[in-house]
Amino acid sequence: MARMDLELFVTPGLGDASYLLASGRDAVLVDPQRDAWRFLEVAERRGWRVRHVLETHVHNDYLSGALETRAATGAEIAAPARGGYGFEHRAMDEGDTIELGALRLTAMATPGHTPEHLAWLVGPTDAPDEPSAVFTGGSLLVGSAGRTDLLGPALTDALTRDQQRSLRRLAELSDAVEVLPTHGAGSFCSAGPASASRVSTIGAERFANPTFGLAGGGLADFRAGVLGGLGRFPAYYAHMAGINRRGPRVLGRLILPPALAPAAFEASANAGTTIIDARGRAAFAAAHVPGSINIELDGTFAGYVGWLVPFGAPLLLVLPERSPDALAQATTELLRIGYEWVSGWLEGGVTAWAESGRRVGSYATTTMRALHQERAAGEAASILLDVRQPIEWQNDGIVPGAERIFVADLPARLAELPAGSPVTVFCKSGSRATIAASLLDRAGVEVRVVTRGGAGRWPEPLERLG
Repeated sequence: MARMDLELFVTPGLGDASYLLASGRDAVLVDPQRDAWRFLEVAERRGWRVRHVLETHVHNDYLSGALETRAATGAEIAAPARGGYGFEHRAMDEGDTIELGALRLTAMATPGHTPEHLAWLVGPTDAPDEPSAVFTGGSLLVGSAGRTDLLGPALTDALTRDQQRSLRRLAELSDAVEVLPTHGAGSFCSAGPASASRVSTIGAERFANPTFGLAGGGLADFRAGVLGGLGRFPAYYAHMAGINRRGPRVLGRLILPPALAPAAFEASANAGTTIIDARGRAAFAAAHVPGSINIELDGTFAGYVGWLVPFGAPLLLVLPERSPDALAQATTELLRIGYEWVSGWLEGGVTAWAESGRRVGSYATTTMRALHQERAAGEAASILLDVRQPIEWQNDGIVPGAERIFVADLPARLAELPAGSPVTVFCKSGSRATIAASLLDRAGVEVRVVTRGGAGRWPEPLERLG
């Protein structure tokens, strides 16, 4: 068997993986995110020259780093022929090949997640019909499959049929073939819960992946399996494919935004720039710049910025203290989804803001048990607001008497809450409730937030939706 070196890169904020595959000194980069310099640093350290960038599909959840890679290395971009790309590339379709040292990569048409989707079979040049691995992109995932509804209802039925056929084709591969998907746990592109494992084999998926199993049966069952339990996906997705087809602007490197003193920060905010406070929920509740939105700098950061802030709008950042990498992390995660305009970050944080004599906002925190005790004692004076996803209300149940508005819908639905009434907001773990509480506080609503736990901690059984 020809020698194959593989580097796996997981991007937790997107739930995605990228790959460097090398044979000898030559390498290909598969499905890179926009900050491609991190992959190229590893290639340089390994002594590899990136000859090709392979795309499995036109990405809906991030901006591609293919053009960044070509600008830095001269690598050829090999992408689906039916992708509609507007920049120079090598158009690939079923059966087209790329030679890489002693390896051959063969394109396999696997539409379903998107119409143009390709998988890439990897095998030795002297035995190309005996692949040892397959880059499956958004077709076969570990424990699931790529969802088929991202391009809208007009295409969903046809893509679902295509996805079933594509999974059946992949099922014809031998059990030992390694499965190397792009989407995985944490990605909104998955049709169901994906495994925490990033790689697998055809045999393991045949045994343990329920969606893979449904592909071998009837269309109705397969359709129900891939479409029946889907959650919402971020609003910024609507912009990604168009930019990826045109080609994102080449940056060359990470350019960090400037530090701003409180006066300059305030002036920018007063001009309409959205403030994103990436600190933890307890610190934000205790003290924050009025009007800011609290989206913690964790695995959901970019997704919720892309859900709540108009695409491409300018941003200001308040960063976690004692976290030297926070500025680079936040800026990188925003660049990956096309938010390039970060006007600056608050130097000295909320402490400097307060010491400058500017007003500081705050609100109360509570627990689900305390809320239950208030209600049992007849002391409940606030509206309970559940900001989980609708699919969670359906699957997990609802807190009796609670209002329900998904956090991403809250800015447009504030008028549905009784005017002048205080609101206590919760979700499942506290993360989305924290975002919602900051949105309510920004709108002038008196708010409390359940910062830890949520619906599952309600002392009584949850009600089932009829």
